[in-house]
Order: sequence, then structure tokens, then C-alpha cells
Amino acid sequence: MPSPRARPSLALRIPNYRRFIAGQGVSLIGSWTETIAQGVLVLQLTNSPLQLGIVAALRYLPVLLFAPYAGVIVDRHDRRRVLITTQSLLGGLSAVLGIAVVLQIISIEAVYVFALSFGVLTALDNPARMALIPELVDREALRDAITLNSILANVGRGVGPVVAAGLLATVGAAWCFFVNAGSFVFVVVALLLIDRSQMHPEGTVPRRGGQLRAALVVARRTPDILGPLAMMAVVGTLTYEFEVSFPLFAERSLDGGAVEYAWLTAAFGAGAVLAGLILIFWPQTGLRQMVWITVAYAAALALAATAPTSLWANAAVVLVGSASIGFLTTGNATIQLAAPAQMRGRITSLWTMAFTGSTPIGALIIGGVGALWGGRSTVYVAAAACAAAALVGWSILRRQPRV
Repeated sequence: MPSPRARPSLALRIPNYRRFIAGQGVSLIGSWTETIAQGVLVLQLTNSPLQLGIVAALRYLPVLLFAPYAGVIVDRHDRRRVLITTQSLLGGLSAVLGIAVVLQIISIEAVYVFALSFGVLTALDNPARMALIPELVDREALRDAITLNSILANVGRGVGPVVAAGLLATVGAAWCFFVNAGSFVFVVVALLLIDRSQMHPEGTVPRRGGQLRAALVVARRTPDILGPLAMMAVVGTLTYEFEVSFPLFAERSLDGGAVEYAWLTAAFGAGAVLAGLILIFWPQTGLRQMVWITVAYAAALALAATAPTSLWANAAVVLVGSASIGFLTTGNATIQLAAPAQMRGRITSLWTMAFTGSTPIGALIIGGVGALWGGRSTVYVAAAACAAAALVGWSILRRQPRV
């Protein structure tokens, strides 16, 4: 492993990466501002945990259905241009949703339509964004770039809910959607300012049959791809349903509401940022490291589920956020480093499918669990899923030939 002081600034020394991450930083704050507002809006319209799960499911159903094919599209086209298109359209969706709320013509059926449209664009946007990062930095800085990107995502997770809480308490939910719409402008500008002469293009692949099947074969035969994907399939389905579990935990177990939900999400983000800063100095890759991080993730979630008060719950969720970013960055970096360069769009699309594409299944399960047994039970299920994923990863690791 490189010395702790040798790595942290490698990615940030690259101008193109600095432009990219600056735009992403603003956009991710906006995205989490909208995520909080959408959860609150659904509960205001329906007062139904199951409806909260249905909206989350619709938002990610296209990722489950189309992400692998989206990865093929990403490998065939310029990733930067794909992102400019998806980010522009996502910004437009948020603006229209905000207008609908202002005009009081919003309904749960309209929220369904917006959630489904968002999912279609996300299916293409996520693998394009992950596949673009290796084109902005050299291989030596790749782990730093992935880690910094994950840290930034969790800065957004921490700051966005605070922004949302302020807007919800003062000017209303519509402005949360407008803020997110405006944030996409920063991303598009950053992408347009990227110096293409300083990129490290990995090329595109010509259109031909069997490209998705070829990526699946590589994933199945490579433990450092198969292991993280299998673990994420379990954790993504039942643990990363925080858009459903946290509102229920806040309202029905901690006797809070929108503000308590925002505090839980902010605590999660704070823990993730702290852990991410550590991971810049001590980056982790490999299936073995991922298994141990997942064990810690399960323990942190179990601690949160048993917390007797809001204060203890928020403290435990800081640990949950720390374990979460360790899981995400270790898995993401592991598969990106193991993936063949011209298959990176397809391989990362499988990661996207396992992470967010599993939400349509998991959101309905978690929403149903919360409706039957309360918000605290959803966190217990999340902890059990992490424990199961660790066992899955360990079984794949044991089959890996020793070198």
C-alpha cells in the first residue's frame, strides 16, 4: 500500500477532475434536498408507509430493468456527452415537479410519473458517471478519485437534509425541487468546461451482439467483481432503503417527523464524510476488506435499531454512515480496478443495478415491514441483510485460489 501521505491529493491535482467534482458537489446537495422533500411530500399526500415504498420502487424500477443495457450504451458512446444529456433532463424534471407543487396540482399519481421518469434517466446516468471518472484521472489516482467522489456524495447526504429542513420550515417543499433543478446547471457547466485534450479516453466499442453477455462472463469469473456485486445485491435490496426506513424510524419509533428524518440523514452523512477522509489516507480495496467492513456495517445498524432515544439513534447512525461509505468505496474501487477498460460501463452498470436497481424490491419489502412492525424493525432487517452479505462475500472469498 502506498504511504498514507502519498495519495490524498493525487486526484485533486488534476484540473478536469476538480471541475467534475465541483459540479457534482453542488448537484448532490440539491439531489438530497429533493429526496427529503419527496419523502415528506408522499407522506403528506397519503400518510402511508406503503406509498412511500411504492414511490421509491418506481423511482428505481427502470434501473433494475435497464441498467445492464444502459451500460452497453455507455460503452458505445462518449460518456461526457451522455452525462450532459441526462443531467439536463433530470434538472428539467425537478423544475416541473416544483411548479406542480406550487400550483397545487400535485397528486400521488403525478409523483409516480416523476419517480418513474427519474429512474429511466438514472439508469443511464449512474454508469456513465462512474465510467467517466477513469477518463479524467490516471490509474494511480483512480482509487483517490472514487473515494473523493463517494465522500462528496455523502457531503451532499449531510448538507442536503439541512437545506431541506430549512426550506420545508420556511418556504415549502416546492423550493427543494427548484434548488435541485438549479444544481444541475452546475454539473452541465462543469462537464462543458472539461479539457478533452487532458482526458484519458478508454475508447468506445462498436455495436455488435453479445456485449452484455461478455461482461456477465467476466463478472462471474472475477472474484473481485463477483464478490462485491453479490454483496451489494443483498445490501442494496434490504439495507440501502434509507429513503423508506429513515422516515419511518424517525416518525414511528423516535416520535419525530420531517425534522428528525433530516437529522438522521445528516448524522449518516457526517459519519460518511469522517470515514471518507480516513479512507483517502488509507484506501481499501479487495473482497477480504469488503467482508470485514460489512460486518462492521451490520453491527452499527444493530446498534441504531436498539437505540432508546433520538440522541442515541443519531449517534449510532453516525457509525452507520461511516460503515456505509467504507462499503461503497471499497466495493466500487474494487470492481473498477478489476474491470477491463472498455467494459467499464457494463461492469459499473451491474453495480448500479445491484445498488439502486434492487430498490423496487427492497422498498416494497421495507415499506411493508414498517407498516406491520414499525420503523425500528426496518433497521433490524437492514442489519440482518449486512450480516448475510458478509457471509456471501466470505463464501466467495474462500473459493478464491490462494496466491
